Amino acid sequence: MKKTAAALTVILLILQACSSTDVKRVNPNRQVDLSGYWNDTDVRIVCNSLIKDCLSSPRVEQAIRTKRSTPKVIVGRFRNESSEHIDTAIISSIMESEIFNSGKMDFVAGGSVRDDIRAERQDQQSNASAATMAALRNETGADYMLTGTVRSIVDREGNRTVRTYFVTAELTDIETNMRMWIGQNNDIKKIVTQPKNRL
Repeated sequence: MKKTAAALTVILLILQACSSTDVKRVNPNRQVDLSGYWNDTDVRIVCNSLIKDCLSSPRVEQAIRTKRSTPKVIVGRFRNESSEHIDTAIISSIMESEIFNSGKMDFVAGGSVRDDIRAERQDQQSNASAATMAALRNETGADYMLTGTVRSIVDREGNRTVRTYFVTAELTDIETNMRMWIGQNNDIKKIVTQPKNRL
């Protein structure tokens, strides 16, 4: 009996060692919901909605028309105030690239990228030739700052949970603090049903 159990254990361990992870590549636009938490489909829905809303806003269109040059935007903080981990840098990055590629606005570097560029520029003052070093105090100032927030409401009863997400983005005039555009997306609402505990 002990030998049979030991032999079965060895066979199971060998079979387990031989098994491999199954990986399937899928279309990146395909909706895949595993846990019910925030995912790439939610990012796509929110960003598409906010970008379209921003670029078609009457105030933004007026600002673009009245500026002597293409309005300059810097990306500020996109805060996560939801009940789960959400990498808001993905949202701000997608919005930045899509708005920039529309040709309607230009973006200037901000945050850690700007700090790295400033450090390099400062380093060039001592280590690069006068003909090739970048000049100090010659940055392009931004006209507007793009910021945003992700919030969520979680309603739970028994084995069912409803998750609703509210994503807000804002474009603010840096000189006057006037809001040029405020957009909100609350299209993401999920009902998640977990299996009931079995005793």
